[in-house]
Amino acid sequence: MSNHTYKHIELTGSSEESIEAAIQSAITKASESLHGMRWFEVTDTRGHLEHGRVAHWQVTIKVGFTLD
Repeated sequence: MSNHTYKHIELTGSSEESIEAAIQSAITKASESLHGMRWFEVTDTRGHLEHGRVAHWQVTIKVGFTLD
């Protein structure tokens, strides 16, 4: 079994559709410049209201990735 060292960063994604889409938005954008992502943890969930309805979601996640 090999040993790994991980670094983690915090990201916030948003979506008008769902919490899951907000998470995917953050991960998709991060994958454009990061490689070796292995896990994520939801640390905060917020929503924006307009006219008494959810207008969009914001989800903050920690993303862990392996170091080269």
